[in-house]
Amino acid sequence: MAGVLDTVNQRTQLVGENRLELLLFRLNGKQIYGINVFKVKEVLQCPKLTTMPHSSPVVRGVAHIRGGTIPILDLGLATGDRPIENISQCFVIITEYNRRIQGFLVKGVERIVNMNWSDIQPPPKGLLHDNYLTAVCQVDKHMVEIIDVEQILSEVAPTKQDISVGIVTDSVTENAKQHHILIVDDSSVARKQIKRCMEDVGFATTVLCDGREALEYLQNIADDGGDVTTEFSMVISDIEMPEMDGYTLTTQIRNDSRLSDLFILLHTSLSGVFNEAMVKKVGADGFLAKFQPDELARLAIETVQAQGEDE
Repeated sequence: MAGVLDTVNQRTQLVGENRLELLLFRLNGKQIYGINVFKVKEVLQCPKLTTMPHSSPVVRGVAHIRGGTIPILDLGLATGDRPIENISQCFVIITEYNRRIQGFLVKGVERIVNMNWSDIQPPPKGLLHDNYLTAVCQVDKHMVEIIDVEQILSEVAPTKQDISVGIVTDSVTENAKQHHILIVDDSSVARKQIKRCMEDVGFATTVLCDGREALEYLQNIADDGGDVTTEFSMVISDIEMPEMDGYTLTTQIRNDSRLSDLFILLHTSLSGVFNEAMVKKVGADGFLAKFQPDELARLAIETVQAQGEDE
């Protein structure tokens, strides 16, 4: 796998095209799993691990890589399966999620495939690990399961969920009560986090699971004669979603004159590779890496305050 990610910076052309590239890998068996290449920093043979006392059993140890100390999580254990064995012969996928760098221990790494988000589907109920999946797809007639890494990280290393004291004042809450925010995210963990954060400020919320559902929802309001910019003060959208990603959702909203004035914040765990050029390409109003409740609350508060000043 050496050099397999050398051209990752060239893959920004996928932005806004409703496409992604998946790195395929295996855990304990024949089942194939996938992870978005945009989240992958490096793939390497599993280095020597140092055990950390009192850490989660999912954390098999830490590795010293390129001057940093990185926790290595066993994805087999993390999804309720048996631990991965013979780890010296296995691989580690170094990733960046939600501003954190960690390695995922996997049995084997296969290849990278180019996919269309429209071919990525929500997981059917009843799969062995369905509570740890955000999506599935077919590659060469084999089902590929895409793991909900946010769910795993929330269990292994929970982050702060509450807004700090002093950010939400009585006047902020009174103003927020006049505003409605649309939240779009395929991860159940992320949906709950964002919804709680926004409602703690005082906003009303509507929560949807993917970009296609959100676009159709907004278009239906417009078709019925409604004004979506009056209905919603802000759209907070994930980027990685089955059916239609956040880039494409943003592009489609901007291309529909009835929706084009909506304020769109892309709120995503793709913190390592996202840049202002990508935001501008699809026409989003802003980008925020998950999940920092104080930053999200402040940005939402500032956005609706600015909208009030413009009226």
